[in-house]
Amino acid sequence: MGRTYEEFEVGQRFETPHRTVTEADIDSFAGLTADFNPVHMDDVFAAENGFGGRITHGPMIVGMAFGLASRADVMDGTVLALLEIGWKFIKPVRPGDTISAIFTVIEKRPTRAPDRGVVTLQIDVLNQHGDVVQTGTATALIRGKSASSG
Repeated sequence: MGRTYEEFEVGQRFETPHRTVTEADIDSFAGLTADFNPVHMDDVFAAENGFGGRITHGPMIVGMAFGLASRADVMDGTVLALLEIGWKFIKPVRPGDTISAIFTVIEKRPTRAPDRGVVTLQIDVLNQHGDVVQTGTATALIRGKSASSG
């Protein structure tokens, strides 16, 4: 189970497990979203257009970062809503790359409802070389302890 609102503190940092991105992941995401852009699907096209080969869909990595946070017990079962997200795509992620994410609490505020609060996180997605490939912020409505216990 993820952390409740009260368990988040500004400056707190969470590191996720690692996950290797596969060609099957890219193919599945393309099928799910109907985004068959050749930079994602065609090695030759992607290489001829400056990418050196296939790259992942940027939003796929955003989703994987949140999934990795769930695996790290940061927010699984305690996030009530994702309120806002701001994101930058810095470097491509390729099949075979291994990613992880670092979530840092940058803001925390209570709501009028006593059983929840709002937490803003800085999220850095890293590849296997430690390079930041994507970065952004996410603001989420998080359950409080009183909501989690009943």
